[in-house]
Amino acid sequence: MSVQQPPWSIPAKETEEPVLRLYNSLTRTKTEFVPRNGRLVKWYNCGPTVYDASHMGHARNYVTQDILRRIMTDYFGYDVQFVMNVTDIDDKIIERARQNHILETFRSQTSTLTPSLLDKIRNSWTSYLRNRVNKGVPENEKIIEGREEESWRTICASYQNSAWKQECLKRDEKFDMYYSAARRTLEAIDIAKSHLENGSVSCNHAHQLIDSSKDVLVLSLDAEFKSTVTDPAISRKLASFWEGKFFDDMARLRVRDPDIVTRVTEYVPEIVSFVERIISNGYAYESEGSVYFNTPAFDKSENHNYAKLEPWSTGNRDLLEEGEGSLASKTGRRSAADFALWKASKPGEPSWPSPWGPGRPGWHIECSVMASAIFGDNMDIHSGGIDLAFPHHDNEMAQSEAYHDCKAWVNYFLHTGHLHIEGLKMSKSLKNFITIDEILEKFTARQLRLAFLTQLWNSKVDFSEALMTGEVRNLEITLNNFFTTVKALVYQANAEEVASDGRHHFELPEQELLSTLYQSQMTFREHLCDSFNTPGAVDVLRDLVSKTNVYINNRGKALNVKLVENIANWVGKMLKMFGLGEGEKSEIGWGQLDEAGGNANREEILMPSLRILSSFRDNVRKLAMAKGDNALKDILALCDKLRDNDLVSVGVALDDQEDGKALVKLVHPAELMKAREEKRALMEAKAAKKAASVEAERQKRLQKIEKGRVPPHEMFKPPNVQEGLYSSWNDEGLPLTDGEGKELTKNQAKKVQKEYTNQAKLHEDFLAWQKTNAN
Repeated sequence: MSVQQPPWSIPAKETEEPVLRLYNSLTRTKTEFVPRNGRLVKWYNCGPTVYDASHMGHARNYVTQDILRRIMTDYFGYDVQFVMNVTDIDDKIIERARQNHILETFRSQTSTLTPSLLDKIRNSWTSYLRNRVNKGVPENEKIIEGREEESWRTICASYQNSAWKQECLKRDEKFDMYYSAARRTLEAIDIAKSHLENGSVSCNHAHQLIDSSKDVLVLSLDAEFKSTVTDPAISRKLASFWEGKFFDDMARLRVRDPDIVTRVTEYVPEIVSFVERIISNGYAYESEGSVYFNTPAFDKSENHNYAKLEPWSTGNRDLLEEGEGSLASKTGRRSAADFALWKASKPGEPSWPSPWGPGRPGWHIECSVMASAIFGDNMDIHSGGIDLAFPHHDNEMAQSEAYHDCKAWVNYFLHTGHLHIEGLKMSKSLKNFITIDEILEKFTARQLRLAFLTQLWNSKVDFSEALMTGEVRNLEITLNNFFTTVKALVYQANAEEVASDGRHHFELPEQELLSTLYQSQMTFREHLCDSFNTPGAVDVLRDLVSKTNVYINNRGKALNVKLVENIANWVGKMLKMFGLGEGEKSEIGWGQLDEAGGNANREEILMPSLRILSSFRDNVRKLAMAKGDNALKDILALCDKLRDNDLVSVGVALDDQEDGKALVKLVHPAELMKAREEKRALMEAKAAKKAASVEAERQKRLQKIEKGRVPPHEMFKPPNVQEGLYSSWNDEGLPLTDGEGKELTKNQAKKVQKEYTNQAKLHEDFLAWQKTNAN
């Protein structure tokens, strides 16, 4: 025999492992993901502009980004360095903070309802009609200065016409919002006028007028006093408040915190230096205290391309102007495509020192500077909403590549799709604007995440009540029921003595189910490698659960509990990976946190169940000791009551099995009560339907019996037939001739004979029924 080991060969692969490919906005295709540094992934995500409450658009973007991040870290095992910015200085923040400050100051300085206050708000109202409401009004109905009230009455009348209103919304999607603000203000003016006439001039009445007209009043106040607001702390205070609210909302949605959070106001010196270098590299110029990016110079250079994401949008003036912000200067740019790197501050705007004078950062420059400060001249992934692709993200890349003099600052750009509510893009003016606060009052964070998981991350999401109460709720119930059943089976198996029954419990059904698990795991990976195809991955879990349920229902005593437990554990692990559950304990299910906590009072938990069981025992003993004729029936009734009522209140479900042993499940009491009520309602509906069917049948029978009231020998004579229909009859009452004395034809005679025979039978039934009811 040989004393040496035989040669060994590397096994030949039967199946290649799928490669992760991402839909890259830079190529508009799915491209293989290749990080530059081993498993380290540098990822920058555009964060919020914090000036108002977080809404469903934020939920769509940040929950989706969180799902992708979790897949990269918890499933594929990448070491992700996740950086997100907070825009805490920007045109919207400046305007909102300044206007809030001016309005609050004006309100605090107003202590009496006066004619001058009323005049001021009326003038604001007329200006608002001309400058805001007019945007959506047809040309021939425009509000003319000096005739505002007359024009307003015409608009109010036209507003009742839904077609007219829809045309206004096409001209300006905010028309409905502007109209509502103008209407509220005029109503407040009329009320205040009445108070003045009655001599009621209290501070309370004055503040009610200001509060009701604030959307209209603040614009005229801002125009009058904005130059007096120069303290940057005012903007920072507003931004800080809403930043806190934003991260509170993200925590409620189970979105993981970024590894690093950057804020624009903390990076102003770095922004100034960044802009200086772009100028020295020949890609920016100063004009009137502002600095603009020289787009044509950059695009014409040998190593650079402008607008890599959406080159077709470079001539879109609306997008360009929106990117510059509402406070941007309309002069100073050499090209329409040029954009501000540094903005000279105007009166009423915060400012920081710079070589070009007092100013503030442009919108796009902030991300370039902060991401470069963390990642340098390249990052693996940059993500954000699709609405930011142009000009924001295109400008970001241009600035950064101009600064670093590199060809590619971002390797993979991931853009999440738009959110639509009931088929329409979310908008305050369309009244489908939903805050995170509002949505979490109706649905759970898990249900929202499930809704986003069931749709592709980079496609448009149509969020609707039907989606949440239909597919999402059904999926959640399916998974809940599956985990509940498996936990009950595992508890039951663990409670029984471990002993062999002489069978290995790994027959063909078990082999097929195990093969299904492995195939599901492979298909699940293929879907996630296919640019994070979460709808496909969720379908894999749903199908595996369905097949496992079929196996459980069909195998009876031959059930392999360990195999089922392994499947449930893997499904739960994947759901946790998606962020659908939390908790460190290894347990079957979503992984909910222990609501009772570590210091749960054992007596409080156990006593309700123990009292129920004690009461049940007492009642069974009484019945057994009484030895009544109906004792067995009464004991079975008590068993049903224990199952259907008593244990439901403490969250215990008993499922009767073929072997006579009940499968014990722990379910939230509210869910059991809801299921019980639904079952009761279904049974009542069935009973009502059956009763209605019995009654309908009874009525049908009564009608038939009533039809037999007429004796057959009278049925062809008036008043049972039309006068003159027949002219002669035989002794049995059968007609012989028609109304004109003509003898009935053979067919006519045959027909009346048949009707006569049927009526004779009906009449017999009627007489029998009459006799029965008389007795």
